[in-house]
Amino acid sequence: MGITVTDVRVHPADSGFLIDDGRCAILFDSGFGFTGRRMAEKIREALGTRPLDYIFLSHSHYDHALGAAYIRDEYPEAKLVASEYAAKIFDKPTARELMRKLDFDLARREGVEDYEEIPSPLTVDIRVSDGDTVVAGDMTFTVIALPGHTKCSIGYYLEKERLLLSPETLGLYSDEKKILPSPLVGYEMSRDSIRRARELEIENIVIPHIGLLDRSETAFYLSAAEESLTEAVMEIRDILAAGGTHEDAIEHFREKYYTGSVLRSYPPDAFALNTGITVSLVERELLGK
Repeated sequence: MGITVTDVRVHPADSGFLIDDGRCAILFDSGFGFTGRRMAEKIREALGTRPLDYIFLSHSHYDHALGAAYIRDEYPEAKLVASEYAAKIFDKPTARELMRKLDFDLARREGVEDYEEIPSPLTVDIRVSDGDTVVAGDMTFTVIALPGHTKCSIGYYLEKERLLLSPETLGLYSDEKKILPSPLVGYEMSRDSIRRARELEIENIVIPHIGLLDRSETAFYLSAAEESLTEAVMEIRDILAAGGTHEDAIEHFREKYYTGSVLRSYPPDAFALNTGITVSLVERELLGK
């Protein structure tokens, strides 16, 4: 592969990876707001005097998107690319305020006292939908709608290199050969997105929070993602159907999946929050409650 992928994360739960073919540089996801300045420094360390050309966002969650405001303060020429759905979320003052609050609260818990807040509206320069293409230098990416983690989740497929920049819908790969499913808005939606991704010719994949998987890891990930999703969802369903509580289901999920690189990149409170959402989703979608 004639492209380098550089991990420019600052915090273990950040998501930010620099995609560079030597002529054009793309930041895939931009991490938290409170780590944005340092991420920009790491980008500059990697690029030297070269510009950052684009920021591609996988979805609208604050740990993926809010750093863009700080990075574009350092790289004002970088064009922000996001789905039409995500852009509409960023346009809402209430959504921006929630993102800011979540970011600020985490910064304080992490002991970050000199957090400079930039009241950026997160203006999206290029709004994309399923099937659109984004030409970045010599690289042409096809936008693939992959909802399930969020409704606004998208991937960017570089057919020439058989590379997919993936959202979290397909799950988080652990170095212990486990996949943590992360359906927050739909089980069937997530399953359909996994199947769609598997139809693509993919040799390498970049996963938020984790980074670049090699060919063997990619092959395993794509082959096991749907099974992991279905197994996890059915286990939650069975726990709830047998009279178990949400806390029982969350604890089961924690014991089985909260290990390895997932544990290192996923703060406990965020894991508990998202798992709780997944449990409620299963209760609603599979048990009709």
